[in-house]
Amino acid sequence: MMTHFKKILIPLALAALLGALIFSLSQTAQSPDVTFTTIRGEKIPMAALKNKVVLVNFWATDCPGCIKEMPDLINTYNEYKQKGFEVIAVAMPYDPPAQVLNYTQQKSLPFPVMHDGLSEMVHAFGGVNLTPTTFLYDKQGNRVQRIIGELNFAELRQLLDKELH
Repeated sequence: MMTHFKKILIPLALAALLGALIFSLSQTAQSPDVTFTTIRGEKIPMAALKNKVVLVNFWATDCPGCIKEMPDLINTYNEYKQKGFEVIAVAMPYDPPAQVLNYTQQKSLPFPVMHDGLSEMVHAFGGVNLTPTTFLYDKQGNRVQRIIGELNFAELRQLLDKELH
């Protein structure tokens, strides 16, 4: 009797595990329900960005990859912002606030910039600890990509062309 029970139980357990795995893989990560407070004091709820494609970029002023990709990020933002594209730049908690403000002003960053001094965004986006780390969300707030490292701007533009059609 015990052998018969094992013959039934093992396939059932495997089927349940497989079902759970398929279900978890099919679930699209939603954007966290956060409000960005920019270095200018503006509050931008993520929910208010629905119907836009949103790129959230975690960066630091001492990160060579971040500094290298910033001109392309500015150009991409300027090229696509009228089509419904938004960028939020989140400076890491360890970055000195004065340095973030200085860099933002010197480079005339055209998109909202936030300093995450209390690590709220770092935690809300799943424990970001490497820069640059970028999250891209579609118009419904579904995460399309999470990129650790420098962005490939040719791929990003292709994706934006598709998402913003």
